[in-house]
Amino acid sequence: MTPGLDLASLRAYLDAEHPGFADGRLSAEVIAGGKSNLTYVVRTDDGRSWILRRPPLGHVLATAHDMSREYRVMTALGGTRVPVPGTHFLCSDPAVLGAPFYVMKNVGGVVYRSATETSGLGSERAHAIADTLIDVLADLHDVDPSAIGLADFGRPEGFLARQLSRWHKQLDASRTRELDGMDELFGALVANVPISGPAAIVHGDYRLDNVIVGADDRVAAVLDWEMATLGDPLTDLGLFLVYWQNLAQLPGGALTSAVDPAIGFPTGSALMDRYAHRRSIDLRSLPWYVAFGCFKLAVISEGIYVRHKAGQTVGAGFDHMGDVVVPLVQQGRAALTSTEL
Repeated sequence: MTPGLDLASLRAYLDAEHPGFADGRLSAEVIAGGKSNLTYVVRTDDGRSWILRRPPLGHVLATAHDMSREYRVMTALGGTRVPVPGTHFLCSDPAVLGAPFYVMKNVGGVVYRSATETSGLGSERAHAIADTLIDVLADLHDVDPSAIGLADFGRPEGFLARQLSRWHKQLDASRTRELDGMDELFGALVANVPISGPAAIVHGDYRLDNVIVGADDRVAAVLDWEMATLGDPLTDLGLFLVYWQNLAQLPGGALTSAVDPAIGFPTGSALMDRYAHRRSIDLRSLPWYVAFGCFKLAVISEGIYVRHKAGQTVGAGFDHMGDVVVPLVQQGRAALTSTEL
């Protein structure tokens, strides 16, 4: 049995609502790597496959894990320069699998999650992957939301203040222990909120292991749109930089270890320069966004830690999630006083 995915119930739903979509016996397995929403590859006995996404089991934080938003933004971006998997359908009825879910195409390629997987790339390929990764983010932020039916996808006015409030509420919902420096980091962020530039479509968790890289070392599809909205695009950039250059110092490789400078990946600073040149914007306020990225990632990690303690996670890789929270807080506080990216 696959946790969170009742294949008999799914079979009955498909027969009733989408006859002919997938005939024959179904099998499924959890795709490893994700630590929030659950992702499964579902196969039919005639060799076809597709991807199903649903929220995590238990302790689902308010406003998080919204399948309809994730499905909507991916469907809307299907005709743009931003590569996304093709979407099939959304099921909003929690009676089928215990939570809403959606189905999308299974895109071929590689998801790089560890230094073991990227170690053989070499400098030239590592640079090519990094360049296309940051270029796709710039392309996303250049998309006009109203042109693809997403004008009402978020409220850019007051975005940063609401984000701080939202993630503080998520933190309160996950509090089970004392977290040294967390409240101080939050207070410093609140006291120094920058003025946002033009709003854009924000992915919310953009990083190397949230994309599929094709055989040509270009991004074949951007995944995990659960936190997408309209808002300040520099929140994506700040969190991207945390993933790119801050996580090697965290214990246990709990988040990602795929980006190792020794492999030949460019520096975060070089990628920020490339992004700034592509979009002709000023990044002097980026340290605040890096600090906010640390805060947000610390809150997310604490929520996952709470679910793992309660036995509500599926798959491996959760043992050290609780260990990264305070180090992330420390990095966030350091970023606020830093003059370098």
